[in-house]
Amino acid sequence: MQNEPVEVTIMVTSVLESLGVPYLISGSLASALYGMVRTTQDSDIVAEMRLEHLAPFVAALREEFYVDAEMIAESIQHYSSFNIIHRETMFKVDVFIPRPRPFLQSQLARAQRQTFVFETEVCAKFASPEDTILSKLEWYRLGGEVSERQWRDVLGVLKTRAGELDLEYLRKWAGELNVSDLLERALKEAE
Repeated sequence: MQNEPVEVTIMVTSVLESLGVPYLISGSLASALYGMVRTTQDSDIVAEMRLEHLAPFVAALREEFYVDAEMIAESIQHYSSFNIIHRETMFKVDVFIPRPRPFLQSQLARAQRQTFVFETEVCAKFASPEDTILSKLEWYRLGGEVSERQWRDVLGVLKTRAGELDLEYLRKWAGELNVSDLLERALKEAE
């Protein structure tokens, strides 16, 4: 994996951890970890931030990131997303504030701590391979099933992790998320 996206993202997740905010890294960084590596312009973090986290979050990151406290507050209140940009590299980190739902609790419970060694050893929680596939399928469906990048990410994880995935879990949540047809199609294509 590329160092810069991971290093910049971990700057943010370490602040979330210090504030006790449940989070996980998802999106292209997670799919690259478990599947095919590809370049990315941003990283995605799902975080259960609340308004009480706003001031210390902004204070911890404002030296190294462009942060807009008003945008973050609005995102927390409306369960939407905001982004912050690393000043030195211009790398963007998107933070999604999710609505509470059973799939989110499952994702957070199954998040896997991954360790990386740069100048020092750093670690962060990533969505599990199964949850990465399910999230990508859900985004693919919400996006009108046209994103080849999302589809390739799904196939990359399925191919790379073949034989290791919990298919029962995948099928259970695919049904709940209304993406069973996409999962079965992806499983066939990945064979």
